[in-house]
Amino acid sequence: MPAHSPILNLPNILTLIRVAAIPVLVAAFYLPFKGSNMVAAVLFLAAGLTDWLDGYLARKLGQTSPFGAFLDPVADKLIVAVALLMLVQQHATLWLTAPAMVIVCREITVSALREWMAELGMRAKVAVSAIGKIKTVTQMVAITLLLAVQPGYDISGGMLMTPILWLSYVCLYVAMLLTLWSMFLYLKAAAPQFRRSRPRP
Repeated sequence: MPAHSPILNLPNILTLIRVAAIPVLVAAFYLPFKGSNMVAAVLFLAAGLTDWLDGYLARKLGQTSPFGAFLDPVADKLIVAVALLMLVQQHATLWLTAPAMVIVCREITVSALREWMAELGMRAKVAVSAIGKIKTVTQMVAITLLLAVQPGYDISGGMLMTPILWLSYVCLYVAMLLTLWSMFLYLKAAAPQFRRSRPRP
């Protein structure tokens, strides 16, 4: 009988904490207290660092598991999607909505692609690439900065672009470009399977 990996090992507990932190992040972002934006930024950054830590511990301690392999990317996508939704609502500008939309749509597309490739037994062909990892880091920096900076507005309602806000937007657009590039590479790797004819059930 095959051995079963324990679900509640340390890496998976860290991942579950990351999921549980999502409502705390939302509360910190919206509650009207001084420094709420900084608290939200610190929570998001901590979640991003925990993402690296749980993967490192899983490999170091030999505690990789099917549950962890499922939950880890789900936790990442949930917290990124929630953070982007809050930022879209706060900034209310096409210049943030467009890259946020691209990033979320890409995550849905690549998740569906990986699930389909896994059904074919070819999940390794669309495993996380180096470009995907760079995208993740750039995205984490961009969202952390955007959460930390409370946007100001002039008397006409236009957003006041400070240097840190410009940097945040530049990082977000770099993340968007890397997002599209990595998606193209994943689709290219899966393309031969798209062209294969399969018997209808």
